[in-house]
Formats: sequence, C-alpha cells, structure tokens
Amino acid sequence: MFQYRPAFLFRVVQNIIATATGRINKFGCTFVFLLVNSIKKSLISGMTIHFGYEKGQVMQALRYHFISRPEIKTMLIVVNIFALVSVVLYALHKITPVAFMVGSGLWLVLMVSFWFILPGIVYKRAETFQHSFTMHFDEDDFTLSHERGSRKWSWKALSTFLESPHFFHLYFDSRSFFLVPKSGCKDRDEVFELRQILKEKVKKGR
Repeated sequence: MFQYRPAFLFRVVQNIIATATGRINKFGCTFVFLLVNSIKKSLISGMTIHFGYEKGQVMQALRYHFISRPEIKTMLIVVNIFALVSVVLYALHKITPVAFMVGSGLWLVLMVSFWFILPGIVYKRAETFQHSFTMHFDEDDFTLSHERGSRKWSWKALSTFLESPHFFHLYFDSRSFFLVPKSGCKDRDEVFELRQILKEKVKKGR
C-alpha cells in the first residue's frame, strides 16, 4: 500500500527539475558555442579593405618597427645608460670634455639613425608604399591585390603581428613584414573587426 511521503516526492521532483535544467543548460551552451563560431566566421569571411600609404604615417610605423626589435631595444638601452653615465661623470669632473662629447655624439648618431635615416632608406627603396591595394580576408587565407596582379597567403604564413597607431604590422618572419593601414577600414567598428580577425588567426607579438 502506497504511503504519502512528502520528502520522497520532493526528491523525485527535484531530480526531474535538475535533469531538465541540465539538458537545457547543455543545449544553451551548445547553442552559444555555435553562435560565437558563426559570428567569428561571418566577421572573417568576405571582409575587404582598400588602402594607400601616407609618407608621414609610414615613417612613424617604420620607427615603431625598428625600435620594437629586441636587438635594437637592447642597443638603445645600453647607449642610453652609457650617455647617462657620461653626463654624471662629466658633472663630477671624472672625465674630460672630449670623452663627454664622444658619448653624447654616439647617442645622437644612434637616435638620428633609428628615427630618420633607417626609416627614410626603407621608404625610398620599397615600391610597395607607392601603390594602392585591395586586401580580402577569408577563413583560411587572405589576398592582396593591386593593378599589377594579386597574391594569396595562408594565415599560417604569418608568424606574428603588431599594432601601431596607424597600422597593423603583419610579419612573415623577423625581417619580412607588410603594413596594413587602419585608414583602409571604413570606420572604427571595421578596425575593431580586423583586429579581432588578426587575434584569432595570428599570434600577437610584443
């Protein structure tokens, strides 16, 4: 004979609700996962930008490139420390004015080289900055086109990327890179979308 047991019925109802909730949650998580992947693919697939280059912005990006290299960072730190020590020693009358001038001259030459000379040489030698381009981004690759033709690369061809105020720097290796101007995007939203694509497909450098 069945006896009414509130505690037992409560546990049964609780288990049913827990099972149903678990299935709903599982379905919800799966739905959210599929939705996020769908959004990512929609952002990547079919995005196209058009751009040219402005000399001032390119020069700034090239400075950023040189200064961001680890070996050049180390050199700059060493030279700056050397220049600072020279100033202190000269103030304490521990070195001659000639030695102080040599240290100051070395610092000045290095700064001028990395800030003006090297970016200027690269800008003049690179024909890339004289052309206008169209860049198309897909799920597995990206394509660069201009009036003379086009070329496609897999995302795996890129080793890393950096972002500077006006550009995304796409690196194929430590010395070979391509500058993608943010000005090629229609608005800030499209710049954000491009940034998300690069974060998804390429490892970001320091």
